[in-house]
Amino acid sequence: MGSRHKRRVTLAGTSIKIPGDMGSNLDRYKKDLAGLVERGQKLAAAFLFETSPDAIRRELGKTMDPADVERLIAEVPVFAEGYQAWYTEAKALVRQVLPDRLNDFVSHYEAPKGRKQLDGHTYRICDAVLGHAAQNGFGNIVAQPSNAIQHFDAQIGIVKAAEARFSSALFDIRQLVQADLFDSELDAARSLLDHGFARAAGAMCGVVLEHHLAEVCSAHQVAVTKKNPTIADLNEALKSAAVIDTAQWRHIQLLADIRNKCDHKKNVDPTVAEVTDLVDGVGKIIKTVH
Repeated sequence: MGSRHKRRVTLAGTSIKIPGDMGSNLDRYKKDLAGLVERGQKLAAAFLFETSPDAIRRELGKTMDPADVERLIAEVPVFAEGYQAWYTEAKALVRQVLPDRLNDFVSHYEAPKGRKQLDGHTYRICDAVLGHAAQNGFGNIVAQPSNAIQHFDAQIGIVKAAEARFSSALFDIRQLVQADLFDSELDAARSLLDHGFARAAGAMCGVVLEHHLAEVCSAHQVAVTKKNPTIADLNEALKSAAVIDTAQWRHIQLLADIRNKCDHKKNVDPTVAEVTDLVDGVGKIIKTVH
């Protein structure tokens, strides 16, 4: 993953480390996806060998010397040891890059809900990782790790699809990188809040919310007449264009009120609870309003 660094701000004589992003998010995602595909293919070879070792040795022996065959096999990873880490990383990237395929991806790993018996149709990768097998009343094996190979192949296919979509012009790279930057700013706001700078944290969240709503207006080609629109202006424009519903509009309106309390010096300071609601609320908005 891309390297991270800490930027430092000083408020009222207190030095605070705030998370920031170094390097290119785009390059990081490309590298991660390519690495996941490569690791997945190696694990697929390992899975195939573990389920059919004799057949694989015979096939390799047709074009390789016995010593070379054994040397190659010695380099094959253990499927169960490498799969869990691969699955965790792949699931996270599919969620972000190809969210409409996430449930499909997970279904190839998890046992079907309400499964009453283990057989070739209900066998999943989680069963293979644990080495589960099942027999019928005659002692014949009806489910074993080889039944999960098709599911792992499907998962690798989904990761490849994510890689292809990421590289395609149809995928909005700008939005992906912008989301990372917003997350970094919210981390900074949380750090300020933790150190007792509620007003500054709230002001920072307000900037994030304002920029995000402006991005949403641009993405949906919603016209905003003011040269320097406020959160309230952007919120109204999105509601009028039916991009957000009434509940979202009210939520954003509430967040804008807290932000205004943070931005303008008044007799009443914003409370920690209010700014916490603002940080959490902005985090929700940037993930649900697009």
